[in-house]
Amino acid sequence: MGRLILPDSVVTGTPQLLVELRGVGKSFGGIPVLTDIDLRLEPGSVHALVGENGAGKSTLSKIIAGLYTSDTGELLVNGEEQRFTSPREALDRGIATIAQELALVPALSVAENVFLGREPRTLGWIGRRTLRSEFLDLARQTGFDLDPDVPVGSLRTADQQKVEILRALARGASLIIMDEPTAALAGHDTQLLHDVVRQLAASGHTVLLISHYLGEVLELCDTVTILRDGRLIRTAPAADETEATLIEGMLGRTLGSVFPEKPAAPTDAREVLVVRDLVAPGVNGVSLTIRAGEIVGLAGLVGAGRSEIAHAIFGAVPRTGTVEIDGAACGTSIPAALDSGIFLIPESRKEQGLVLGRPIRQNVTLSNLAQVAAGNWVSPARERRAARDMLERVTVAGDDRRDVSALSGGNQQKVLFARALQRTRKLLIADEPTRGVDVGSRRAIYDLIVEQAAQGIGVLVISSDVEEVLGLAHRILVIRGGRVVAELTGDDLTEEKVITAAFADPITSGSI
Repeated sequence: MGRLILPDSVVTGTPQLLVELRGVGKSFGGIPVLTDIDLRLEPGSVHALVGENGAGKSTLSKIIAGLYTSDTGELLVNGEEQRFTSPREALDRGIATIAQELALVPALSVAENVFLGREPRTLGWIGRRTLRSEFLDLARQTGFDLDPDVPVGSLRTADQQKVEILRALARGASLIIMDEPTAALAGHDTQLLHDVVRQLAASGHTVLLISHYLGEVLELCDTVTILRDGRLIRTAPAADETEATLIEGMLGRTLGSVFPEKPAAPTDAREVLVVRDLVAPGVNGVSLTIRAGEIVGLAGLVGAGRSEIAHAIFGAVPRTGTVEIDGAACGTSIPAALDSGIFLIPESRKEQGLVLGRPIRQNVTLSNLAQVAAGNWVSPARERRAARDMLERVTVAGDDRRDVSALSGGNQQKVLFARALQRTRKLLIADEPTRGVDVGSRRAIYDLIVEQAAQGIGVLVISSDVEEVLGLAHRILVIRGGRVVAELTGDDLTEEKVITAAFADPITSGSI
């Protein structure tokens, strides 16, 4: 891939910004989430914010972006105190945000989303031809291959992320805040984004990066700020840090081994899952087996068909072929899958897993309402006891009457595992189980997965993180084009072999 050339509108004519926070504090409901934060974002640099979920990273970035105002302290831009009351005010001052939760209009086209609010107009009418031309120029020079005319809602997550990036570039922002920008990107797309970030910094722009991928932080950033429990632990050159020092700063302790010791791969255990000639949307004749106590990983590119295989097994989409649990045919619906002992933790906890406007306890017990019902009514006492037992097992503390939306990403993911524990399981499918999850919660989730295998449950883990699949799985199936193109075990469980099978040519990225 050649060097990317950003459009002139992005590189020139945009003033450099020095953004500083002095003594910034913020509380919600009387509970402090940021305390006495000092931060200096130098022009022409890539500055990372790292910390566990709930450490205050997003709150801090939202103060800079105008979504929140601080309770104490100052925000200065080029030495002038600012008090933004909206993202529009921050954008007018040269600060744009690419949020972790994509803020796109699904019904509008790609080009319309990129230039939303800044469309070229003639006599009050949007100039469609000019809009399309400007988009194609921007997309061509950044290397993002997107159709300007398709609705954004029809795009896969990785391509929607590209639209967000293009929108920030089109607005000519001097400071771009990126919150987990590579969480949904494949290896090639991740490297493309990294090149864009480097060129932005080289042209005098500032990038504030929030990422749970510590390898990405160390590779890409000039400076790293560590937050813990709403307090600044330290700001240091990235060159002076390692993953181990970052983890210790984030947690206040060493993490130990990233992955728990998994039980030995069962060789003579019964086959809890047998799939033969599975065909479904995005799935082209897949056959696989999983034994009791075995962890099988699905690896491959974003869009290769990994999640589609999971949804087909779970009965969430029409399918043909055979799915058997403990030798018995599984029906072609979600209720039939649940009754057979299959449970799926989906890729998107917010869109496919959680009911965000409902309490934590209700989200936990949703998978097994019969257990907490008295007649046709849910018993609050039974629900409370059942939820508390499961939440203790997955280490989620606090008032379970709160809406689940109030939890950090890691704890939201643990709630989905608590829901899975409500059911009698023979097979657990975990699709991207640690996406957007901090390093401390990630280890807790790994422990839960390995614990399931130790109890004799078959586990299917799907992840875009090669290291994660290698660290958890006894056996890895590599997916490409909706098919199994490689099966790796033993000495073949290496990053090189996984990536070589996933791509036409080997690449060096650790994320696929």
